[in-house]
Amino acid sequence: MSVETLCDALPPYAADIRVNLSALMNEPLLTEQQKWGCCIACAYAVGSATAIKALQDGCPLSDEALTSAKAAAGVMAMNNVYYRTISLMKSREYATIPAKLHMNIIANPGVDKNDFELWCMAVSAINGCGVCLDSHEEELRKRGVPTPSISAAFRIAAVVNAASRILIAEDAAKT
Repeated sequence: MSVETLCDALPPYAADIRVNLSALMNEPLLTEQQKWGCCIACAYAVGSATAIKALQDGCPLSDEALTSAKAAAGVMAMNNVYYRTISLMKSREYATIPAKLHMNIIANPGVDKNDFELWCMAVSAINGCGVCLDSHEEELRKRGVPTPSISAAFRIAAVVNAASRILIAEDAAKT
C-alpha cells in the first residue's frame, strides 16, 4: 500500500506524522476517492518527489480522478497566489479588476464536484489562501458537505504537507 511506503520513508523523528497519516486513511467521514484525491493533490502542491511517488504507487484512484487531483493542485497553485496577493494588498482596487485567469477545470473537473472542491480546499490550506478557502467552503456548504468532512480534508492537508516537507528536507540534507 502506498501510504505504508510513505510512512516507511519518514525518519524516526516523524513518528507522529506516520501515526496521523495511517489514521487519516481510515477516516470514515470521507470516501476513498476524497481521501486519496486530497493526498495526491496535497503532495503535488508541496512538490515532494518522494511523497508523490509513494502515494501514486498503488493509488486506487481512476486515471480520471488522479488527473483531476493533479489539476486541483495546479489550478490552486495559480489561484492561491493571485487571490492571496489581492487579499494582502492595502489597495482594494486590485479586487475590482477581473482575474482573467482560465480555470475551467473547476466547473468541469471530471470527478464529483464535492470531491474536487475538497481537494482544492486542502491545497488552498497548504498554500494559505484565505480567499480561496472561503470560496471553496461556501461552495461545499451549498452542496451539503458537513463541517467534519471539510475538517478531515484539512487534516489530510496538514499531515501530507508535513510528511512532504520532511522528505524534502531530508533529501536536501543528503546533498
